Amino acid sequence: MSITETTPTQATTGAAGTVANLLAPYVGGEIPVHLTAWDGSTAGPADAPHVTLRSPDALRRLLWSPGELGAAQAYVTGEIDVEGDLNEALTHIWTVIAERNLSRIKITPARVAQLVRAVAKLGVLGRPLPAPASQAVVKGKLHTLARDRAAISHHYDLSNDFYSMVLDPNMAYSSAYFTSDAPDYTLEQAQRDKLDMVCRKIGLDARPGMRFLDVGCGWGSLSLFAASEYGAQVTGVTISKEQKAFIDARIAERGLGDRVEIRIQDYREIPDGPFDAVASIEMGEHVGQENYPTYTKALHDNVIEGGRVLIQQMSRKHGDNPGGGPFIEQFIAPDMFMRPVGETVAMIEESGLEVRDVHAMREHYVRTVDVWYDTFEKRWDDVVAMVGEETARVWRLYLVGGGMAFRDGRMGVDQILSVRNDARGRSSMPPVRNL
Repeated sequence: MSITETTPTQATTGAAGTVANLLAPYVGGEIPVHLTAWDGSTAGPADAPHVTLRSPDALRRLLWSPGELGAAQAYVTGEIDVEGDLNEALTHIWTVIAERNLSRIKITPARVAQLVRAVAKLGVLGRPLPAPASQAVVKGKLHTLARDRAAISHHYDLSNDFYSMVLDPNMAYSSAYFTSDAPDYTLEQAQRDKLDMVCRKIGLDARPGMRFLDVGCGWGSLSLFAASEYGAQVTGVTISKEQKAFIDARIAERGLGDRVEIRIQDYREIPDGPFDAVASIEMGEHVGQENYPTYTKALHDNVIEGGRVLIQQMSRKHGDNPGGGPFIEQFIAPDMFMRPVGETVAMIEESGLEVRDVHAMREHYVRTVDVWYDTFEKRWDDVVAMVGEETARVWRLYLVGGGMAFRDGRMGVDQILSVRNDARGRSSMPPVRNL
C-alpha cells in the first residue's frame, strides 16, 4: 500500500470528529493521521500514523499559535503525542502536504475566527497557555555580545553529559564526512575523516607548529585533532563555559596543554592574530544576517596573507524561513540565520577573501543525523532521566525535523574554502590539489 492510500475512516463523532471536520479545508480533505482525542473518540484512516490529543490544551495552543509553533509546543509538553516512530509519522504527513500542495493554503484571520467559533463548542477556549519551560528566552538587542552569549548558552550549555550520550566520541556536533559504505564504518570514523579533510584543506599538513584559529570550537573536536594529528598550535574560541570546561579536561587528559588554548571569547574580540590558518565549523549560522560581514572580516583579519579560511555552514533556499522555522527559532537556536550558499559566498568575498571552492555535503548530514537519532532513541530512558521528558521531546522533534530538512533538500551544508591573497593577488595555493 502506498503512503497516500487509506482504508475506510473510523467513526468521526466526539472531539476527534469535530477536529477532523475543522481541519478538512486545510488538509485538502481527509486528515492524514488516525486521530484519537482526550474523550476517546477517533477519526481518520486506521492505517495512517496514530496521533493522540491528550488534552484540549493542545487545541488552545494551536488557536493562539496556529501552525508549527503551536503544534511543537503541544508536542513537547505531551498534549499531542505520536505513536511509534516520529520520523515515519512526520515523513508521511509531509508527503501528504506535498502531494496535496497544502503549502499554498493560508491561515487567514477570518479562518481563525471560524475555528474559534467551532472549537468553542468543545470548551477549549481560554487565555494563551504559558510557554513550555524548554522554550528559549533571550532579551536585548539582536546579536549584542550579551544576547549572543544567552542564545548560545540556551542550546550548548544544556549538559556536556547529555551531548556525550548523543554525539560520537569526538564530540563533533556538525556534519561528518562519510568516505565508506562499509557496515562497520562508524560515525566516529566519519567525523575523523571530516576533521582530517578540514586540516588538509587549510594546509595544516604543510608543516608542524602552524598557528591555527578555531572560531566557535564547540567541544574541541577540531582543535584537539589539529594539535594531536598535525602538530598545530591551536587557539580555540567559544562563548560557552560548559564547552570550555569540557575541552580543558580533554586537553589535560591528552597532554596537549602546550599546543591548545581554549578561550571564552567572542569572534569580534580576538586580539592576537593573524594566524596561519582559520576554520569555523557550523558557527556562522549564529552570527546573524547584519553581523555576517563583521564575522567574515574577523576571519579575514585573523589569517596571514596566503593563509586559508574554511567555513562549514548550513544554508536554506530562497523563500524558506532563514531562522529554520518557528520551532528551531524558539526552542533550539534563537537568532540563527541561514541563507542560500551563493549569498554566503558573495559575503565572504566582500570581506577580501577569495573563495576557492564550495564542497556540498548535504547527504552527509542526513547520514550524520540518522546516527544521532538512532543513538538518541536507544538511550531515550537515559536522556529523560538526565534532562526531563519535555527537553527530551524537544530533541526528538529537533533531530527528526532537521534530518528531514536535509533529506528533502530544504537545508544544505557546505564547506567553503577561501584564501587571503597578498597585495599582488598571489594565493599561495598549489596549482594541483587532491581535495
